[in-house]
Amino acid sequence: MRSSSINKSKYGFYFVLPYFITFLIFGLVPIIFSLYLSFTKWDGFSDPVFVGLDNYSRLLQDTFFFKAIGNTLIIWILSIVPQLILALALAMILNEKFIKGKHFFRAVFYFPNIVTPVTLGVLFSLMFDWQTGSVNKFLMGIGLIDDPVNWFNSPWLSRFIVAGVIMWQYFGFNMLVFIAGLQSIQEELYEAARVDGASKWDIATKITLPLLRPVLLFTFITSVIGGLQLFDAPLMLGNGPDNSTLTMVMYLFQTAFQRFDYSYGAAIAYAIFIIILFFSLITMKFSKMNKVEQ
Repeated sequence: MRSSSINKSKYGFYFVLPYFITFLIFGLVPIIFSLYLSFTKWDGFSDPVFVGLDNYSRLLQDTFFFKAIGNTLIIWILSIVPQLILALALAMILNEKFIKGKHFFRAVFYFPNIVTPVTLGVLFSLMFDWQTGSVNKFLMGIGLIDDPVNWFNSPWLSRFIVAGVIMWQYFGFNMLVFIAGLQSIQEELYEAARVDGASKWDIATKITLPLLRPVLLFTFITSVIGGLQLFDAPLMLGNGPDNSTLTMVMYLFQTAFQRFDYSYGAAIAYAIFIIILFFSLITMKFSKMNKVEQ
């Protein structure tokens, strides 16, 4: 009996083996090879030359990389704050029983998440084009502006546009996550609060939000990981004046695949990994501190 169960368990390894083989070839090996390249000097054509920590010491003195870090954090903050507020507000509204057509609106709000970031970047670049863009024509049509605005000629306006693309793409996904969290809260808690005379504001702030904290933590951590890897939309919208929308991954792409400095690009990749890990750990640590205080 025991031998037959052992033989059956082998079939499970056969089913998961293709995944591990694929990850080994296309995941683990490139990761280890990139780590090796970060300690060398290689242009993709000649043989790698070992240089030790020269790429990392160069990275610490690279003003463009630090500017890319600042741009990434600014764009992420500008996108995540309205994104979470809008997603949470829509989730609480669409979770109400008296709302009709809620499934239709959920699908509509989730639709931007299906569109690729490249497509959204091209779409928004056409909308905000200062000569032929529909945004300028609409604002001039209603009399808010007299002359077309060169949106991408301003560092902050270009950052707001990139942040708007990210916010518009992902608020629907976070909305569905919040709806799932709201539906997991027991209805008896709300009924007891209403019997005690609690207002909707008290119910939202003292019942809903505290019980949604794990979901909020999940969305925040995923937004940190995704927000610090911005690439597609900023690339389609351009660097902006003074490289105002140059993100860390864009700088990695330019260094490795446009300037063919693969070794320095590998060092940038590992620096990005450390930065993302640092902010993720801070978020998780902050969450644990809040639980201890409670």
